[in-house]
Amino acid sequence: RLVHLDLKGAAPRAQYLEQVLPLLRALGATGLLLEYEDTFPYTGPLELLRAPHAYSPAELRALLSQARAQGLDVVPLLPFPLQFVLKHREFAHLREVKALPNTLNPHKEESLALVKAMIDQVMALHEDLQWFHIGCDEVYYLGEGEESKQWLQQQDNTPEKLCLSHIKAVATYLASSYPMVTPIVWDDMLRGMSEETLAESGVPQLVQPMIWDYAADISVEGKVQLMEKYRRCGFSKVWFASAFKGATGVNQSLTLIGHHLRNQLEWLQVASRSPADVLEGITLTGWQRYDHFSVLCELLPVAIPSLAVCLQALQNGGYSEKVKENVEKLLGMSNLEIDTYMSTSLGTFPGSNILTLVTQVSFYLKSSVDELLERNRYVTGWFSPYHRKRKIIHPIIMHHFQPDAVSLLSKWNAVVQDLQAAMEQVFHKCAIEEWMEENVHPSLQKLQQLVDDLDEA
Repeated sequence: RLVHLDLKGAAPRAQYLEQVLPLLRALGATGLLLEYEDTFPYTGPLELLRAPHAYSPAELRALLSQARAQGLDVVPLLPFPLQFVLKHREFAHLREVKALPNTLNPHKEESLALVKAMIDQVMALHEDLQWFHIGCDEVYYLGEGEESKQWLQQQDNTPEKLCLSHIKAVATYLASSYPMVTPIVWDDMLRGMSEETLAESGVPQLVQPMIWDYAADISVEGKVQLMEKYRRCGFSKVWFASAFKGATGVNQSLTLIGHHLRNQLEWLQVASRSPADVLEGITLTGWQRYDHFSVLCELLPVAIPSLAVCLQALQNGGYSEKVKENVEKLLGMSNLEIDTYMSTSLGTFPGSNILTLVTQVSFYLKSSVDELLERNRYVTGWFSPYHRKRKIIHPIIMHHFQPDAVSLLSKWNAVVQDLQAAMEQVFHKCAIEEWMEENVHPSLQKLQQLVDDLDEA
């Protein structure tokens, strides 16, 4: 049971992750899938890939050694296609389609050299690895570059074969340089391929596919058939991937636990119908962005109750009152809501204050400001955009809503200050700035502007 930490947005400080590891172990995790992206401390020509808040080698070594001490396997994930690499001018010449930083051009020798260099640097910081996830999902626009178009004109060449040959090249490099490590790939590019194409490619002997589906009502029958298909093609083992957050809305700020719990229960059904020797494990994904360029979805501390429920359901083969009580005890929460977004009880888990404050902001900030600006008759009737632009108001009208506006502003400023302080313990400045600009500033600035306009009027 791997917990996926998606570090391509709002990457938590190393100290926070170290605090969380014992809790993950207690909840039933047996490993971590670490998607570093630009937070890995690349060196040499790759140094420009490092984000300003990337982990230092010392921080990573400490984190990995803490994971080992907790008995957690670590599986690094390099997200090929490499959006975070191809967005840089220095690597733009390796794009499959010149204008789009989505996919690596598989025909260039330099592309494979880049991939190998990245793998080598990641491997150098990790000890005793059993698996290495090489991504390979959502490889959009592969086959649309000029060299690919020429390649595809040759007899028997297809986009599927192009994709498989690239996977094979990366997996072969891993197998020859690091024979103890098994590559894992996301399975979405493989699902639609014929058994014949897959079997002939040689890929099934090299990698383990990770079948992902984050819906609350996945097709259990369809997944069982897909596993059987992969078995027939020659894959020795498969993985599942469920989700505990980051799969229900691109700019989601709160996690609906019930959705993710139902997703795990569906996967348990698939597992119960799988041959015992086929299933290698399950990854609980926790996406932090839908891709490198999208906004942040739920922050890790906000989704810890969801992760706890999901891990415990998987470990116990289902969800019951006893499992619920166990989760509440481990999180220090008096009452866990799974079918509403409302988190009423403050927990004692690391970052639980962030969950409480984010819940407050998500539920009440926008609605309370909109209530005042759009539904208070004194504001809409006597201090409309027309009045505000000209800074005119009848003095008696001010008394009807100025006190409310001022007190609402000071209340929200205090909440936001508390949230800012709580987030500084867990996140770097860039993540806090982004979250605030997306979720807080639009409403808070409207309210501040109203109060400023009133003062001037």
